[in-house]
Amino acid sequence: MNTTDTHEIVVLGAGYTGMLAALQLANRTRKLAVRITLVNPSARFTERLRMHQIAAGQELGDHRIADLIAGTGIEFRQAAATAIDPEARIVTLDDGHAPLRYDTLVYALGSATDTGQVPGANDHAWTLNDPRLARRFSIRLNEIAAQSGSVTVCGGGLTGIEAAAEIAEAHPELTVTLISNAEPGAMMGEKARAHLNRALDRFGIERIVGAKVTKVLPDAVRLDTGELIHSDMTLWTTGVRVSPLAATAGIDTDARGLIRTDATLRSLSHPEIHAIGDAAAIDQAWGPIHGTCQSGLPTAAYTARTIAKLLRGKTVKPFRFGYFHQPVSLGRSDAVIQFTNADDTPKRWYLKGKAAVTYKEQVSGSPLTSYAVSKRVPMPVQLSKGGRATRGRA
Repeated sequence: MNTTDTHEIVVLGAGYTGMLAALQLANRTRKLAVRITLVNPSARFTERLRMHQIAAGQELGDHRIADLIAGTGIEFRQAAATAIDPEARIVTLDDGHAPLRYDTLVYALGSATDTGQVPGANDHAWTLNDPRLARRFSIRLNEIAAQSGSVTVCGGGLTGIEAAAEIAEAHPELTVTLISNAEPGAMMGEKARAHLNRALDRFGIERIVGAKVTKVLPDAVRLDTGELIHSDMTLWTTGVRVSPLAATAGIDTDARGLIRTDATLRSLSHPEIHAIGDAAAIDQAWGPIHGTCQSGLPTAAYTARTIAKLLRGKTVKPFRFGYFHQPVSLGRSDAVIQFTNADDTPKRWYLKGKAAVTYKEQVSGSPLTSYAVSKRVPMPVQLSKGGRATRGRA
């Protein structure tokens, strides 16, 4: 390949979206003069949606990025990006080597739980941001369980619910408390939420609803009511932060630091940059997309297809997406699936129990099977384009 004619594509981040984007790009551009470089700080692929399982003491597979991309021609750089110069189109990495030049940049730096907004959370609370941290959490959890201690999960979103259920099921001797501003599962319909609450009751999970944590202490959390809740371990699952890299580089971002995109998920200020997943501010006719794996994977597949079309001089249709479901694990043998409208509001239909467990494993489980298929065929990865709800997008 003549390197002077090579179109350089750099994918920053090898999480769910970055990995799929890189694999789909390799498949869709195999006949073009393209070089794809995937950049990630860790050599291990992290299944973030399963961090609560690791925290509860379960063993998950050790998946290496090099193995996942083997045979695709993708080059892997194990490093963290420290700066982007969008005018020179280079990315500086922390591995001591020369900066990476790009013609097209796929920005897939995902989000993490934000512990910086509440005093003490950064010092005394655990998160599920990293598998190594989740493993250390599980070890400490065993020690606390041996003493019939207490664990507090802060945040009643899907991550908090799944973590609380997983921990309580694995360690019934623990006192598990879930603290939430709103009722857990508030986004679901009444029947699905009732099943969720029955599961939490079955596990003996105590709930404090309508309260806000104002401080995290080494052995307690303080509520906005002034009440202290004893906690031998505190797990923080609420609040989201993104990398400041884009905003620092002068790329157009919103107040949260997400890259503002056009209808084809290209940066408004630098169209050679494509933002996907949690890194992108994406609007649909029904409203803004919120970061989930359900929406992230379609942005990755769409962007790979978009870049391949642009390289071939073809026109690109706007991105369209609508939510389809809200899947929630309730331990290893129970789950609830709330089916939704495109804007993520609940429909009448839901699944529960074993049927929901099977559904979740087949439809929204590990993406590793999709990655293997993506090496061989251009694979669409989305359940719904939103139907009529997204057709008003310009």
